[in-house]
Amino acid sequence: MTDIAPGLADPSHDSQRLFRTVLDAFSHPGRIVALPEAPTGVGPLSHAATAFVLTLVDRDTPLWLAPAFDIAAVRDFVRFHTGAQIAPREADALFALLTPDRTPLLDGFAIGTDAYPDRSATLVIEVPSLTGGASRTVRGPGIESRTEIAIAGLPDSFWSEWVANHALFPCGVDLVFTSGAGLLALPRSIVVEA
Repeated sequence: MTDIAPGLADPSHDSQRLFRTVLDAFSHPGRIVALPEAPTGVGPLSHAATAFVLTLVDRDTPLWLAPAFDIAAVRDFVRFHTGAQIAPREADALFALLTPDRTPLLDGFAIGTDAYPDRSATLVIEVPSLTGGASRTVRGPGIESRTEIAIAGLPDSFWSEWVANHALFPCGVDLVFTSGAGLLALPRSIVVEA
């Protein structure tokens, strides 16, 4: 067993504050939100990804880890602070921690069904930066007209995967991009254009 990193200093209040910030990101897709007083990142996880896990993952939400995150420090941290099971297969996960080098990035995860679209996975993708990448225009619910995003570190093939994911709506996966203490949400309802 490794030394387990500390979680939230005040779990009740900190998780409420962080949850409101994550909710703000989903309410305004494409907007970068800073997580206030995000906890220290665990192993290779950013502050934002660690905060997301501590806020939304629990014993009822299996978590799948990409190989870069499937290490003792992260596994022990998740089990101790959230009680979540580490999912052995992508299809078993309700949440996943990914790196952008996985190809194809979105394959294998639960997309829900027409009767239960809420039974889909949310993927948290750690990227080098939420800015500085190729600019894309996004539009859809929560965006007044359109906005620009420029997430760094995503392969060109990702955007065709996103188009296919959006075409599944109301099914499909939702995405959260994290870097440092920042977070950007991309729900499946959002249209992305070059």
